Amino acid sequence: MDKLLELLSENSSFTNKELALMLGEPEDYIAAQIKEYEQNGIIKGYQALVNWEKVPDAMVTAIIELKVTPKKETGFDEIAEQIMAFEEVSSMYLMAGSFDLSVFVNGKTMQDVASFVARKLSCIDGVIATATHFMLKAYKIGGVSLTDDDSSSDERGIVL
Repeated sequence: MDKLLELLSENSSFTNKELALMLGEPEDYIAAQIKEYEQNGIIKGYQALVNWEKVPDAMVTAIIELKVTPKKETGFDEIAEQIMAFEEVSSMYLMAGSFDLSVFVNGKTMQDVASFVARKLSCIDGVIATATHFMLKAYKIGGVSLTDDDSSSDERGIVL
């Protein structure tokens, strides 16, 4: 994997100067590489990692497993485009296994998510079955622990 992309995926707030120092490359090279990644669609955006449990009135998140019938000409892409268009959908993945699509949905309440599944998602032509799983607590997102006590633990080992 490209080390620059790896560093940016871990912390997108690194400056070009910091990245250049970590990678042993000139700062202008790093800036040009990032610009090229953005232009080629490799880097699609930058986000802050938020611990929503600490935010009052945070949204409810659910993972919806979908079994669908792919279209003969377009496979899963056509139905995926339909589902992605809903504002409630935050992420979506094609999966291998017992279901075809994994859809991450946000709503104000569990009832909002249930209503979305019943009134919008399950009504789409080609959706065979849905299974809704509400996320109760996030422990780790994108490689970052969300627990408060991990800053005090020192996991370094002694090397003799």
